Amino acid sequence: MWTRGKSSGQLATRSSCFSLVHQYILRFNEVSGSKSAAIRRISKTPGVMITQYTATLPEGKSTPDFQCKPLAVTVKEGNFAIFKAVVTGDPKPDVSWRRAKGNLADKEKFQRKYDESTGEHILEIHKVSAAESDTYKCYAVNEFGKAVCTTTLNVIDGSTNPEDFRKLLKKSKAQTAGGESDETFWNAMLNADKRDYESICSEYGVADLNTILKKLEEKRKQKGKNKQMDVIISYDNDAEKQDTQSLGRKNGTRIEDPVQNETGIYIGDVEQANHHNRHLSLANAEKDLLLTEFKLSNVDFVTKIQEIKAEENDDALFECVLTQPLPKITWMRKGIILEDGEKYNITVSDNKLIHRLLIKDCTKLDKGIYSAVAGIISCSAWLVVEDQRNPATGGRKSVGKTATAAGAQANLEKMAKEQEIKIQEEMEKILKAIKGKYSETEKLKGEMLTVGEDCGGSDKRSKMQTKNTKDGTVTSFEDSETMTESGQQLRAGDLKKKKQTMGQAGCNTMAERKNTKDGPITTSDDCGTIEAGEQLRAGDLKKKKQTTGEGGCNTMAERKNTKDGHITTSDDCGVTEADKQLRAGDLKKKKQTTGKAGCNTMAGEAFEEDQDAGLGSNSIHIQQDQAAEYDVTEFIDQWDDVVQQLNQFRGNKNLNKSARNQRKTKNVHWKEQASDPGVQFVWGLSDVDAIIHERAELTCKLSREDCEGVWFRDGKQIYPDDSFSITMDGPIHKLVIMKCREEHSGKYRFEADGRRTEAMISIRDPPRFDPEDLSVFTKPLTVKVGHNAIFKLQFIGHKPIKVQWYRDGDELKDDNSIKIEKSATHTRLLLSRCQRRDTGEIKIKIKNDHGFTEAVSQLIVLDKPSSPLGPAEVTESSAICIEFKWRPPKDDGGSPVTNYILERQQVGRNTWKKMGEILGVPIYRDTDVDCGRKYHYRIWAVTSEGTSEVMETDEMQAGKFAFPGPPAPPKVVSAFNDCINLSWASPASTGGSRLLGYILEKRKQGSNLWTVVNVPDEIIKEKKYAVRDVVEGMEYEFRVCAINLSGAGEFSNASEFVFARDPKKPPGKVTGLKVTETSYTNMVVTWTKPEDKPGIQDEAKGYFVEIRRADCIEWSRCNNTPIIMTSFNVKGLKSMDMYWVRVIAINDGGEGMPEELPDYIFAMPLPVRPRFTNNKMKSFMVVRAGNSVRITVNFEASPRPEITWLKDNVPVMKRITISNSDASSQLLIPTSERSDSGIYSVLVKNIVGQETFSTEVRVTDDPKPPGPVELEESVPGTVTVIWQPSPDEKRDDRLHYTVSKLDSTKHTWTTVADRLFNNKFTVCNIMQGREYHFRVYAKNDMGISAPSESPTWGMEKKKAKIMVTEPTKKNCDLRCAPAFIVPLKPQTATVGYECYMSCAVKGDPTARVTWYRNHVSINTDTNYYISNTCGVCSLLILRVGPKDVGEYTVIAENCLGRAECSSVLSVRGKSETWLQLHVKSRHTPVNMPGACDVLSELFSFFDL
Repeated sequence: MWTRGKSSGQLATRSSCFSLVHQYILRFNEVSGSKSAAIRRISKTPGVMITQYTATLPEGKSTPDFQCKPLAVTVKEGNFAIFKAVVTGDPKPDVSWRRAKGNLADKEKFQRKYDESTGEHILEIHKVSAAESDTYKCYAVNEFGKAVCTTTLNVIDGSTNPEDFRKLLKKSKAQTAGGESDETFWNAMLNADKRDYESICSEYGVADLNTILKKLEEKRKQKGKNKQMDVIISYDNDAEKQDTQSLGRKNGTRIEDPVQNETGIYIGDVEQANHHNRHLSLANAEKDLLLTEFKLSNVDFVTKIQEIKAEENDDALFECVLTQPLPKITWMRKGIILEDGEKYNITVSDNKLIHRLLIKDCTKLDKGIYSAVAGIISCSAWLVVEDQRNPATGGRKSVGKTATAAGAQANLEKMAKEQEIKIQEEMEKILKAIKGKYSETEKLKGEMLTVGEDCGGSDKRSKMQTKNTKDGTVTSFEDSETMTESGQQLRAGDLKKKKQTMGQAGCNTMAERKNTKDGPITTSDDCGTIEAGEQLRAGDLKKKKQTTGEGGCNTMAERKNTKDGHITTSDDCGVTEADKQLRAGDLKKKKQTTGKAGCNTMAGEAFEEDQDAGLGSNSIHIQQDQAAEYDVTEFIDQWDDVVQQLNQFRGNKNLNKSARNQRKTKNVHWKEQASDPGVQFVWGLSDVDAIIHERAELTCKLSREDCEGVWFRDGKQIYPDDSFSITMDGPIHKLVIMKCREEHSGKYRFEADGRRTEAMISIRDPPRFDPEDLSVFTKPLTVKVGHNAIFKLQFIGHKPIKVQWYRDGDELKDDNSIKIEKSATHTRLLLSRCQRRDTGEIKIKIKNDHGFTEAVSQLIVLDKPSSPLGPAEVTESSAICIEFKWRPPKDDGGSPVTNYILERQQVGRNTWKKMGEILGVPIYRDTDVDCGRKYHYRIWAVTSEGTSEVMETDEMQAGKFAFPGPPAPPKVVSAFNDCINLSWASPASTGGSRLLGYILEKRKQGSNLWTVVNVPDEIIKEKKYAVRDVVEGMEYEFRVCAINLSGAGEFSNASEFVFARDPKKPPGKVTGLKVTETSYTNMVVTWTKPEDKPGIQDEAKGYFVEIRRADCIEWSRCNNTPIIMTSFNVKGLKSMDMYWVRVIAINDGGEGMPEELPDYIFAMPLPVRPRFTNNKMKSFMVVRAGNSVRITVNFEASPRPEITWLKDNVPVMKRITISNSDASSQLLIPTSERSDSGIYSVLVKNIVGQETFSTEVRVTDDPKPPGPVELEESVPGTVTVIWQPSPDEKRDDRLHYTVSKLDSTKHTWTTVADRLFNNKFTVCNIMQGREYHFRVYAKNDMGISAPSESPTWGMEKKKAKIMVTEPTKKNCDLRCAPAFIVPLKPQTATVGYECYMSCAVKGDPTARVTWYRNHVSINTDTNYYISNTCGVCSLLILRVGPKDVGEYTVIAENCLGRAECSSVLSVRGKSETWLQLHVKSRHTPVNMPGACDVLSELFSFFDL
């Protein structure tokens, strides 16, 4: 069930990961009680439930969904578990994980990760224990909805000790969920099929299915103990017939005639037997499931799949090797399981270790991540599909090749063979350990399974009586002699419990069972004698008691059943011979009692419904023997399981437990069974896909040649006839179906000596071509251009059949030139008016539901050739001949070129001369030329289909003197005391004629004279020469020139100097190689030059430094030419990568052996603990609201540290910009607010240590004035000033007040109090008769507010009035609000130059002027120089940059009003400069013409 949490705590926990919109919706639904906002819908992915919050989704938006949900995981205790999920949705969902019975608070155990390359959300659980076995949920949430899916984690016991092999078959314990206390739940589970377990647990609300299965097994065992006396069996020598008849009755009870087949009586409870069979099958299925889970949990990859780069139309092959053989693994792409088919080919090696995925005809759509999943382990790799490197194939589809991963993928077979040997050794080790334990218990099993010796004596009697109170009858059998020889063999197929009590002669035993149903009693005597070698079987026998004694042993077995009241008694049941074999097909429990003479034992069991009873003095010992016997028999079953697994690995793949059960029914002692496993399959049957009306065969091989077998199809035996042929060639058995038909499909089984192997034969009817038509079709079809081409084929197969035609990989459709005819049995392709471009591959593909097939042919369209290709190249030009060559036609029209036709025209003439025809070689030598004349040539190519278009050459001149160019400088091949070997290359230009040879010259070091090396009359024909005219120890250089028909050409450049001496020995290894300095991009390597050892190693003349990345196998040389210094700075390294470094010494003798550093080097500086390098960093700063906040810290640390910024110990908000570099970090708040005030801390941390620095930032503004001021007099001579607080007091804890006083006698304001943090102050020394005025100011870190004035306090002393008559004058009020008399003008500045802007403002009182750029105050910005002189406000930008572009605003305000003026500044590049300004000093403003204009306008305004 998908339910919503009801408690508020759950809601708070869940909503912590949701978006704000989702939290609002949840809160609204809880408050309003409305549930209509949530819409439940099912995902396309099974098991995923989606909840949509809104009725309609905006365009392009979607609810979360799981593209790939997490799979259930079964791991061994102590190992590593992982869940992976891929989610989709727009906006991107938030993913969270939860579990049913606990939380995921332990971050070390539960780690959540996200893989950006694959888009997978990962939950990793480390060191898994039984406590983590639980149900896990994955939530994906965005503002439009959520998606939920569930998975489980199963934990199995971690013990792998072979000595305790039984633990491998048990699961770990876990707590039981609620609902299992209901008795009806357990009754339903006991009587249900295994496939219904999960649905029953869901119905009763039980979540832990693993624990329920474990308890269910315990309850079945307990129920079996409670009913161990429910069935009493007397044996029949035809056990199989007895089983069928006994289990066929409805009442579940059968009584055989005492005389029939000379056997005893069989009485059984069939319902209980059937229930026991069901219990056995379920137990075996659970054990197999546990073995499978244990096997899967140990599977891992020896070699994982790796990235493949393939071209389009190529095949791509992924390969992997497993540690354990698996018949099949899962291949996935983007969460979709890939199936074997036309596009994908999935194969498995014979040993089940190598798994391959072949992707055919790769396209761009196949690009992506592919995964191989084996059990709970998976691996992934990319497939990269690139464009074809050679797409120009003339319209033909290129032949595809198979691309594989780079690296050591070629050794997969070798790895698989090694892993196969390793697995076999491990299995042999387990078998050896079990055999050791088996030998220790051999003696105990011999005592428990060996039948007692002769019980001779005429007084031995056995009496068996059964009572049934239903009809009151009594059946008894007496006077039947019972005797068992010491050579008797006891074999049990599925033996579970055995009991044996050994004694001597004279043992009297009575076993009584009562059932309170009915009361009839049946008695029978003289049952007869059992012959030697007879077999006693019981198909579903539960428990068995056998009493064997010596002389005087009396035995009575009595059963009482209160349901019917029947009593059956048997005495003197007969004598068995020495070779008697006692068998039980599904025997579960067996008791055998051997007693001494005169020993009386009674074991009574009274069963009334579900009650257990054990009457008698020996019942405790019997229960102890039961437990010991159960341990031994369970060990045998586990032994068989291990042997079966080893046999399956060796090739006996179809050997199952039923075959073992049949094998156990043979007449072999248990000791012989353990030592001799009998006939085994060397290889078993394999599934066959046969084609209808064709031959099919099944083959298997046994370990012995003398064993015959039987074939079955769908449970019915197969006999040889016209359809089937059965052969046996030694150990090889073969079944051949001569001509397959549809009714031959089914399951085939081969049985031999109790073992069997099975396989499926599937009869398919795929499409097939008629062989004769196919042989004709595959031959290339040749037609002439303009003619029609026809391809036709007949086919058969299951209908319907789809037919597709292709040409060069492109499917053909009906059009004007293409006609495709199709019918049920044939198809025809008509290509009308074929052209040369139609030449190519023609392919037909037919497919139906059973498969597909293809056939390929070639279409060749013949046409005349294209013109020969130019330009013609002159190979020789002299006074007597012109030789030139050209290239053949690009398209020969499908026929080879037989000859060429040539014509010649002399330049300046209009006539063409026919030169005749030449063979199909594109070269011509014209000997009929005049010296100095120029000629044109025309050339045609001729084939059997016609003549091509003409190709005309350029001008060619005969008899032109053209000398060859200089050859390349000679190279020294080798040098000795008496000889120097040289070689050189031909000149780039031969001068238009062939080269005749070369002239070589030499020169000594320090001389200017060149001497010819070769004899003047004998030029050098080859491009090499051995100079023998040299003096030992002298140094020489050489040069060479080429000679053609025109003469000798220019000499080449001189070669390098070389000594005439024997070759030197290469130098040795350098010593003392070390790295002295490293950084993120370079490292400094130093070394010591190698020693000079004459005759062994000579002195080094230079060095090469080579590096290799740790993930690369090739060395790269850092210097192209040898260096002579013994140190080198390697540059261009990738930060934090690992590099190997080596140095090679070199001299004239060659390169020496490289010297390599023993360890790799990290591209990083030496470790340095973080340390701040700027000692002038401020710990406190005040910023006006609206301005930017910038905090910069400089540090040094290695390796590169992690930098974390915190505000009041909380990570900073996203709107704050953090910029980090290798040595500094900066925090920037573009536009500050009062809420940005706080303590900002930066934490710099790396592997060496950490360092922190804190700065207090206070964002504030000019405070607002205090409220009204009141005056009070409490004490004469004092005045208490009381005022209302400023509105900013609550937002600024550093705001305080200042009180000033004005005395009427002084006329100046004096401060009487400062830094007051309350709202009143008492002023002393107040004189009578004077007037006082008080002002209160609010102050903070930014500035002081306007004053709040108090009323007048006190009055002056009265004086005699003096009447003065003054002339009347008129007062003039000059106060006015601010106004701009000269506004700002638009400005255009050049990058890198100054910019000056100004305006004029008037106002009384003087206005306070503030400058803004883009509505941000710049009065405190040091990048701008601002001044205000006599109302002229100016702004100077010393160096204009692109960041200065914007709107500039000037605001002037006083107590009477406010005025504003704006202008826009535009910046252009230096190439667009219109005005050049000259600045004398960078720090002093210059007088600008604009400023003069403003002053002149200002003066004219005031009439100055």
